[in-house]
Amino acid sequence: MKLQYRVCTAVLALAGCAQQEHAHHGEHAGGPMMHHHGAYTPVARQGYFFTGGEYRAAKDGNVMVGQMFVQYQIPHHRSSPYPIVMIHGGGQSGTNFLGTPDERPGWADYFLRRGYAVYVVDAPARARSAGSVEVLGAPSRRAAQWVSDRFTAPEKKPLYPQATKHTQWPGAAVPGDPVFDQFYASQVEQLDDPGVGERLIRDAGAKLLDRIGPAILLGHSQGGPLVFTIADARPKLAKAVLAIEPNGPPFNEVTYSGGSAFYKDGPPSRPWGITRNRLIYEPGGAQPPQSALEAQADGPDLVRCRLQAEPARQLVNLRTLPMLVLVSEASYHAPYDHCTSKYLKQAGVAHTFARLEQHGIRGNGHMMMLEKNSDEIAAFIERWIRENVR
Repeated sequence: MKLQYRVCTAVLALAGCAQQEHAHHGEHAGGPMMHHHGAYTPVARQGYFFTGGEYRAAKDGNVMVGQMFVQYQIPHHRSSPYPIVMIHGGGQSGTNFLGTPDERPGWADYFLRRGYAVYVVDAPARARSAGSVEVLGAPSRRAAQWVSDRFTAPEKKPLYPQATKHTQWPGAAVPGDPVFDQFYASQVEQLDDPGVGERLIRDAGAKLLDRIGPAILLGHSQGGPLVFTIADARPKLAKAVLAIEPNGPPFNEVTYSGGSAFYKDGPPSRPWGITRNRLIYEPGGAQPPQSALEAQADGPDLVRCRLQAEPARQLVNLRTLPMLVLVSEASYHAPYDHCTSKYLKQAGVAHTFARLEQHGIRGNGHMMMLEKNSDEIAAFIERWIRENVR
């Protein structure tokens, strides 16, 4: 068995290289070794379980909806008392963190090597967290060219000023390229109504924290508002929030069109400012906040922000949490994530707003955890955790 453990990669270990001892809800224990560039990380426990979910009536009887698949690895030697929960974005699944489409280790492996227990989820009603069209509504999906234009090759059809700076995708970034095809193969259908999905993961995520205890919440893209809602539901168990290009900007969508007037204000979509569903505001938290459009943008390459109409109410459950809002240089979030930061500040939430290029990390798009310098970004995040989370 020692030989078997030595050849286990992280992916093979998750598939069950370890002996199954004291199994519970898919748990494996007993000494797998995660390999990375000649080094081996002893894994004390690994496995999976489901959290949340409820039975709902369907035509043929009760079915379960809202359950969330959670995959975890816990290292033998933990450097942090708090695990990291990783929540993916729209059209994605937990595979975003398990590796990269050009077969490098992912962020889950990075943080495991650094001594963190890691929990990676598939959001309810997608991937390994099965849903029901009959109960929850129809799904939607994204075409390959849309994914290329928005995620992997924005520089080829620059719809916003920062797009031309994108350099970090590993490969040609278009359909037919092997690396892109691997990435597109990972795309999944999701609920067409994102508000429903947000409510489901708020409940499932709160129950996850009830089960595992205090944790650091990392959410990417659509996962950004999700970590806001989970932290709002369990403020005593959320030890920090890492919002990696959180879905935004506040209140309304933005539509890009290229050229000098590269955007226009889109339809309302986040009535609670940074989320589609209720957050706890004081005073008078029963109603969503009112929005007010700024008179001008903060710069020529930035959008005008919608903030709260004054007097602004406070996000009381988020204001004491260490929080990082991170945006890359060339993502479609680059023109508007500062609006999320300004909104949080207005609502009394102290946080770090970091643009990667201002820290010497250049050329990244929205899917930064999959790009060529993904470890460099993970290292930046890990340094921030060390400096800010107690």
